Amino acid sequence: MIKSMTGYGKTECELPNKKITIEIKSLNSKQLDINTRIPGIYKEKEIEVRKLTGEKLERGKVDISIYCEQHGDETNAIINKPIVLSYFSQLMDIYTELDIESSERAIQSILRLPDSVKVGHEELDENEWAAILKKIIEALNMVDNFRIQEGKALQEDIVNHIHKIIELKEGLAQYETERIDRIKNRLTEAFNNASGNIQVDKNRFEQEMIFYLEKFDINEEKVRLLNHCNYFIETINEPMSLGKKLGFIAQEIGREINTLGSKANHSDIQKIVIIMKDELEKIKEQSLNIL
Repeated sequence: MIKSMTGYGKTECELPNKKITIEIKSLNSKQLDINTRIPGIYKEKEIEVRKLTGEKLERGKVDISIYCEQHGDETNAIINKPIVLSYFSQLMDIYTELDIESSERAIQSILRLPDSVKVGHEELDENEWAAILKKIIEALNMVDNFRIQEGKALQEDIVNHIHKIIELKEGLAQYETERIDRIKNRLTEAFNNASGNIQVDKNRFEQEMIFYLEKFDINEEKVRLLNHCNYFIETINEPMSLGKKLGFIAQEIGREINTLGSKANHSDIQKIVIIMKDELEKIKEQSLNIL
């Protein structure tokens, strides 16, 4: 069973005076890359959140966002009355000196000035955090379940491409005999035209031709290609998700396909090799998203 690195989870935690929304997104990455957006009051718990995420999701680019929405009249922001009155008094003096009529906008302007509003320090409530942490774990489980579902679709698609490569490999057989005969006839004709009246050793010529034709034999590549494909399917069905290992096997499949292409010397075989490469590229692209 494989897992995708793509996942999404969202939960909400209702507290007496606020609502906390947790949103977690995951995309593919070579390593574990965690980005967090956490309100200041919960920043001291960021390491704990990162540790939980690493244990649950293992790998991928993970974005964790925690949003806080205050309820009711409670707020940490307090108008600094003495400062505001001082600003107002100074502003009225300026209005009088410049003979300008004061307006309601004066207060709006004052509230934007430094120290007009002060924010009190809010202490973290451990019971509150315990409730939020429970929802974070729930969101991580949602991401993990999402990955499992995505992995099933991913596995089906990749295995179909592997079977297509195996099917294409079987189609090579119909051209192999024709290909060897064509090369042999071409070499014999070229040799006869070049030798003229020169006395030649036919046995030696046959030996050299056999040695030369062996370089075009693709049976070993076909056997190795089939073995790699079968090993890929065996690995993808293992209980643990092994994206990196599948990537390495795909590289070995690519090597055998490239060797088939270099030895082909036949237009129809080259066409099959090109289709094989296309199928393999689709496998490699999909494998990048496997955990």
